[in-house]
Amino acid sequence: MKYAREIKVGALATLCLFLLFFGFNFLKGVNIFSPTNSFHGLYPDLHGLEEQAAVYIRGHKVGQVDRISYDFTRDSAFTVDISINKDIALPQGTQMALIADGLLGGMAIELQLPSCSDSGLTGEAGLIEKGSFLPTTYVPGLMESLQGELLAHVDDAIQNVDSLVAELRGQVEGGHLKNTLSNADRISGDLANVSTDLKRMMNKQVPAIVNNADTAIANLNTIVSDLKKADLAATVARVDTAVDGVNGLIADVRSQEGTLGQLIYNKSLYDHIDATVISADSLLVDLKAHPKRYVHFSVFGKKDK
Repeated sequence: MKYAREIKVGALATLCLFLLFFGFNFLKGVNIFSPTNSFHGLYPDLHGLEEQAAVYIRGHKVGQVDRISYDFTRDSAFTVDISINKDIALPQGTQMALIADGLLGGMAIELQLPSCSDSGLTGEAGLIEKGSFLPTTYVPGLMESLQGELLAHVDDAIQNVDSLVAELRGQVEGGHLKNTLSNADRISGDLANVSTDLKRMMNKQVPAIVNNADTAIANLNTIVSDLKKADLAATVARVDTAVDGVNGLIADVRSQEGTLGQLIYNKSLYDHIDATVISADSLLVDLKAHPKRYVHFSVFGKKDK
């Protein structure tokens, strides 16, 4: 054939271009043999989102960002076009969330699907048509959240340090710190004196107290030893005998048979003894008043009547 060589070169060039296009898209994560559906979203700020960024649904990659266009005459200046696998149907209420893709600062799109109870509609009426604009939102990343919280804590710490420095400066300028240091020196001196006195007491008085305690313990041991040697059983037996005698005496008194019982319980005996005592008392009184009646003694032998 006349143009066989040219046809072969053209076919080879076409195959090379196709392989180059396929390889380039494969490296970007695009499967040119898989049909896709396109959706769009408007953002006021992309936070570093770039084309060919991944599109996720619950952590699974389902597509990529195809194109980013901008119009700075609008508040939501950036239009983001995404493509996802054609077999994925998005229910009403799905949002395009701009999220952080990893800790290195990359951004990605996550399609946040509503729950089945929140979508409300079922069937074809409950799905979003391809090519539609989806509501958008922005989810701060971990580093951004930490940075915001860290800056807030750092600001509070700086304010506390400023207050502390101002308070310390006021203490220094007002002489309070000098007075505090003087009091600390005086307290330190008092503690040194107390320590010296305590050391002196430990060296002099404590040994004497210990010796006295040793002597008291030795005396106590001696008393205990003497008590052990004493015949406590015989002493207790004698005490029991004495108690038995006292009990017998009390029993005799209560029995009204003995002399003490008769004296206590026999009233006639008591009255007789009382009368005898009264008569004896009268006799003694008369004897003192008229002794010559009872003693007959006269030098001249004359009797006194």
